[in-house]
Amino acid sequence: MCPDEAETIRSELSPAFEVIQPANIELPFIFNSPHSGRRYPKSFLAASKLDPVTLRRSEDCYVDELFDFVAELGAPMLIAHFPRAYLDVNREPYELDPVLFGDRLPEYANTQSVRVVGGLGTIARIVSESEEIYREPLSIAAAMERINRIYTPYHETLNSLLLEAKTRFGTAVLIDCHSMPSTPMADNDGGRPDFVLGDRYGTSCHPALMQLAAQELRALGYAVSLNKPYAGGYITEHYGSPDEGRHVLQIEINRALYMDELSFRKRPGFDRLRSDLKQVVEAVMEFQAECEAPFRAPREVPKAAAE
Repeated sequence: MCPDEAETIRSELSPAFEVIQPANIELPFIFNSPHSGRRYPKSFLAASKLDPVTLRRSEDCYVDELFDFVAELGAPMLIAHFPRAYLDVNREPYELDPVLFGDRLPEYANTQSVRVVGGLGTIARIVSESEEIYREPLSIAAAMERINRIYTPYHETLNSLLLEAKTRFGTAVLIDCHSMPSTPMADNDGGRPDFVLGDRYGTSCHPALMQLAAQELRALGYAVSLNKPYAGGYITEHYGSPDEGRHVLQIEINRALYMDELSFRKRPGFDRLRSDLKQVVEAVMEFQAECEAPFRAPREVPKAAAE
């Protein structure tokens, strides 16, 4: 029998997300951490064939804490409390996997996206690369409760933050904050870089934003890749529209920089990384503030080194 999702959300995931607001909003920046939630509902754990530690492998652990300085710099931050394995707001609202459900999906569901085929739709079927989450098929009703009660309000809040910044400053800059496992990639014998910056191959933000962030990170000694293997998900693609004054940059951080990926304990380098991120963010904010037309006619930025 399908658990009462509405009651689960009310009792265990309230609030499902929150906005950390600065005392004064002084710049058009918004930060978002959609995958760092770590409140796992009891009914979700009971429905899963995986243990709680395994379920956390898809979590962007501590990313909200790595960026918790942004409020003191004058920028709001939207953070999820629900886990990504339960609901992924970095997907279209109805990227639903027919393999996961016991009843027929509505016609408007996107069942053929690359993310759905890979088991990572709006309601994920797997964690890590192949480990199935659920013991039994889910009901469509359960999925719709998660979408209607969490996904939709989350995006309404994010859109409101962007609209407020755009109205007040003439532009809005969203930094979408994520982490990635350190496992090597087939096309990179040295393993994954320290950071991957994604702008949907130049379509989601002014190139100066990407270039400056990469430049500042490399100056601090980090290895940085651009758009490979992560060019940005639904949030980057959906909200990024430079011609309309909305700029979105996705940041992926290698988890090995700040945590033990097996025990989920913070490493001694956590505080240093947080400090370095603050330095990078301050540089980008200062650059934007000096632009006569924010991220439209910027001062010259040195080209980032080749990947």
